[in-house]
Amino acid sequence: MGKNRRYDFNLILGSILTAITTVPALIGMIWTPYDTHTMNNSLKLAKASLMHPFGCDNFGRDLLSRVMEGSATTLLIGLGTVFIGVVIGTFIGALTGYYGGLVDDIFMRFNDVMFSFPSLLLALVFVAVMGSGKIQLLFALGIAFIPSYVRIVRAEYVRARNMDYVKSAKLAGASDMRVMFVHILPNTFKILLNSVLIGFNNAVLAEAGLSFLGIGVQPPDASLGRMLSDAQTYLFNRPGLAIVPGVTLIIMVLGISLLGKREK
Repeated sequence: MGKNRRYDFNLILGSILTAITTVPALIGMIWTPYDTHTMNNSLKLAKASLMHPFGCDNFGRDLLSRVMEGSATTLLIGLGTVFIGVVIGTFIGALTGYYGGLVDDIFMRFNDVMFSFPSLLLALVFVAVMGSGKIQLLFALGIAFIPSYVRIVRAEYVRARNMDYVKSAKLAGASDMRVMFVHILPNTFKILLNSVLIGFNNAVLAEAGLSFLGIGVQPPDASLGRMLSDAQTYLFNRPGLAIVPGVTLIIMVLGISLLGKREK
């Protein structure tokens, strides 16, 4: 009972925290109170007011609008990263885990080499090759996240390929593709979902880190990491420029983390 209550608490709190950040981000994809790229020198570093609840940045741009757009960018990059990693990683992991043998040896040796490097370091390499920007960062992180999903899915397929329900499907004449993606894959969803939530958190933090370093999202586009980088110069006279995107990032990551705990 106590364990279930803890899981329910994680689910409720995680859902609330996630909604606090994702709802404004979703709105920010189609509408913001002010244009996020229009500069206004008369509002440079303006403090919070009724017209600008979080104030304005060093270019006179509304901070609330920038956070909404930045949250949307960070969210999309995180989701895109996980999508690339899961789709490609699941396909490779299914092939290697189901067939084994030479196919498994070839792919997994290469995957082990990739996995031996931290995802962020791999992403740095890919960004250096492909260049900076939102699309480049998304693909760089997505490729860097593939090895971890390959290992997760492969382990599930190695465990499942000799189970009775798989043998029964083969005896019934099911093709290998049907066995892999209709019979086995649904049984991996629970552990894969938890890995997706963890991967999303890691992708959000990776985006923030790389954009903070100036090699991710580039001006004038906004992301939470880019906004934190831009706020460094004004930490003492306008700390809100860093606090607002920083707190938004923390709430987003914490909310998804609690949802991930709920699935264990």
